[in-house]
Amino acid sequence: MRPMIVSALIWVLSLIPALAGVQIQEVTSPRGIKAWLVEDHSIPFMALELSFRGGVSLDPADKRGAIYLMTGLLEEGSAELEAVEYARELEALAASVDYDSSDDTISISARFLTENRDQVVALLRDTIMKPRFDPDALERVRGQVLSGLAGDLKDPNEIAGAAFAKMAYGDHPYGGPEKGTIETVSALTRDDMFDAHSRIFARDRLFISAVGDITPGELGKLLDDLLADLPETSVPLPGPAEVTIVGGVTVVDFETPQSVAFFAQHGIDRHDEDFFAAYVLNQILGGGSFESRLMHEVREKRGLTYGVYSYLVPKDLASVYMGSVASSNDRIAEAIDVIRAEWTRVATEGVTAQEVEDAKTYLTGAYPLRFDGNGRIARILIHMQMDDLGLDYIVTRNDKVNAVTLEDVNRVAAELLDPEGLHFVVVGQPAGLETSTN
Repeated sequence: MRPMIVSALIWVLSLIPALAGVQIQEVTSPRGIKAWLVEDHSIPFMALELSFRGGVSLDPADKRGAIYLMTGLLEEGSAELEAVEYARELEALAASVDYDSSDDTISISARFLTENRDQVVALLRDTIMKPRFDPDALERVRGQVLSGLAGDLKDPNEIAGAAFAKMAYGDHPYGGPEKGTIETVSALTRDDMFDAHSRIFARDRLFISAVGDITPGELGKLLDDLLADLPETSVPLPGPAEVTIVGGVTVVDFETPQSVAFFAQHGIDRHDEDFFAAYVLNQILGGGSFESRLMHEVREKRGLTYGVYSYLVPKDLASVYMGSVASSNDRIAEAIDVIRAEWTRVATEGVTAQEVEDAKTYLTGAYPLRFDGNGRIARILIHMQMDDLGLDYIVTRNDKVNAVTLEDVNRVAAELLDPEGLHFVVVGQPAGLETSTN
């Protein structure tokens, strides 16, 4: 065994206690709200994570951007407190509350000291249950969103992302603009904010994790105080998205010396029995390492880019396998040819036993490093719940990676990788490329 691998294995073994120390309890409040808890009384601090399934995909087609804008307004005052007063209250309590949105979720992350827990929870409850959506705050945040949208129209990565989403998902909510458009956001009203709020905040799509200085009994009371008055249900979630990717190239003309390309094909569901084999395969092919096949072929051998990456994207309602690369306009066509050729080579010839072992060592060794604070652990617990991975996933995850064999990876490479179905969305003025389908 090579010295580098021996050292890596010793390093991994030294980190195992960090994983073993993450003991997850499932807590049910007196009023029936469930959460996952990791108790840690070493410091008087805790992290609370709330996620609501559905995200910006719940926007009506003619109101795109409403949920994104509403999420930005949640910290702009609630109940009796206007925006500035609310910010001062949080600052005085040495607490932070952050709101985020994506296609599939709206998330709220709260961090606070034990001694201030009740006051922070009361503030947080008001933002969820009693948002103000004051007209002046609405116009201020709308202006920020519109400024960002105007900037996105000049950002090759944002342009590529929007073109890819439309190409991949068609008329499904995934195919529309997450933040809306200048036209739709400009037309949103205060009533639209209350409607967007009602679409998101319901108990039947809620996931909760807590990490830190709190007992199960205390957490149960906190959950009821904070969330028991939420409505049970809201609007239905969207149905599955049909992935409409076909092989080819889409060129979006944009004046820039460097073209940006997103590439993608059909993916693999998070619960597919071959997901971990695909995960190891991706690490070898284009995962975030300088040892990946794509990085070696596109950057190291040919100097076509600073970086090229691939990644599995298993969303709630669809799965794709995608990647990204940027290169000068006169060399992006060559970079695309190399990526497609390597995609083909791995699909037909497979990978080596050494590559599989190196990928597994990296993936298992990097995993414990994610558990370096209450906030990060709380976010991991949320994703585990939403992906239905089970309470023991933290302990069993590396076993699942290590169980992947060379035969598994090469079989999945042959079944999953589809060079002819790979589509490149290129934003720039690429020499030798034009829009086409295979």
